[in-house]
Amino acid sequence: MNSFEEMLGTIETDLEEIQAELGEYQNENFPERPPEFFCLELNGEAGELANAEKKRWKGRYVEEDIYAEEAADTFIALLNYANSRGIALGKAVKRKLRKIENERLELKKQGKDY
Repeated sequence: MNSFEEMLGTIETDLEEIQAELGEYQNENFPERPPEFFCLELNGEAGELANAEKKRWKGRYVEEDIYAEEAADTFIALLNYANSRGIALGKAVKRKLRKIENERLELKKQGKDY
């Protein structure tokens, strides 16, 4: 098995476990919410991350730890959204990375970058 395939297996397995554990935590400690709520939350958190980057890009001071905090919020919101929609995120990421890799290799044969 090559390193790409190993990476895919690790992503699927580890992400499945993380997603399941967060789902249990969410279900035990927070009210049930519809997928639309989590989709909006996901976009809000990603927007906060993007806003921090925009501020820095414009030359404003942004505390360094804000990026990790907002990235974590975005990741949690994504997992909550996937759980609410019944999406096996590990499998979905694995499929998508395989698709990207196949496209990248095809372009490489043509002498092009992905």
